[in-house]
Amino acid sequence: MFQRFEEIFEQQRNNIEYVKKCGYLQEISTVTEVLAETLKHSNKILIAGNGGSAADSQHFAAELVARFLKERAGIPAIALTTDTSVLTSIGNDYGYNRVFSRQIEALAKSGDVFFGISTSGNSENVVQAVQKAKEMGIVTVGLLGKSGGTLKEMCDYDLTVPLDETPRVQEFHIMTIHMICEMIEELMF
Repeated sequence: MFQRFEEIFEQQRNNIEYVKKCGYLQEISTVTEVLAETLKHSNKILIAGNGGSAADSQHFAAELVARFLKERAGIPAIALTTDTSVLTSIGNDYGYNRVFSRQIEALAKSGDVFFGISTSGNSENVVQAVQKAKEMGIVTVGLLGKSGGTLKEMCDYDLTVPLDETPRVQEFHIMTIHMICEMIEELMF
């Protein structure tokens, strides 16, 4: 067991170097600047994903609304994965593929950012949310994995972790979210 833990650590150390060489840090920097500018203009970030990415959406929103490292004013961010009544009514009336796009329609306005998280880049309900956001003039960001899937080409900005193993992609996703939160606090407070 211990040997496998060492292998995972070594694999992730190699992954960090590989992803860094792919220009990922510059992409995070660009997206963070876009998010900070959005927030400086009194707009908000709407975040969504499925499964572990739903949990990451909630984690991201919580770090912004509550705090990350600094005592500061709350930052407007909404995880579209939390209201069970909204999710189940939309799922029942319109189908699960519309659970996020319908909320974008109801809650977002031009100038906001939709931040979709998908390890495959192909989650249909995130794809439909991006489509709705673009129709409404909302900037879209995809935090993706593998090849980036359908969302890579759809989003205005993509943060694609070019790894094939879902757990390793998810580990990068949470690290990315933490780096973004830290830098938003630095840029804004």
